[in-house]
Amino acid sequence: MRFIKNPNITIAVLAAYTAIMYLFLFPRNTEMSNTEKWITVGVSVVVLALLWILLRYRNKLRKQREEDMKNER
Repeated sequence: MRFIKNPNITIAVLAAYTAIMYLFLFPRNTEMSNTEKWITVGVSVVVLALLWILLRYRNKLRKQREEDMKNER
């Protein structure tokens, strides 16, 4: 399950899922105004960007810990 540890693949899958949901559900939703729809899309993009940054940081820390453990031996 090495591919799950790659933040780029994880974010790409989440972004694709989000885009598909917006393409299918937003045009049919008549209860929300266009402004609310764009705000929802914007918030989703910000959340995905933050998640990508955090996953990259976590991956960097994990690699650093692995290198430190190898150097200690």
